[in-house]
Amino acid sequence: MSVLYEDQQLSAEQRRALELLADAGEQSCTGATFLAYGFKVDLLAELVGGGLAVAHRQLPKAGEWPIEAARIMITDAGRRALQG
Repeated sequence: MSVLYEDQQLSAEQRRALELLADAGEQSCTGATFLAYGFKVDLLAELVGGGLAVAHRQLPKAGEWPIEAARIMITDAGRRALQG
């Protein structure tokens, strides 16, 4: 079920993740970077499901081989949640 967090308190981990995404700006953040900071896929699913972030799938190539990647960006709702 999708729940918007704008009117709810963010956990410390959610706030830290949103701050990382906000700092990334329009360049967004790669999924690998998100995980490298110690965030779990479940947290990403929470943020995306709650409308606080979006994830875009990309298929760049490494030589001849396509690799699956994701870019994650904070939404306006995520920015408002950080301010609140």
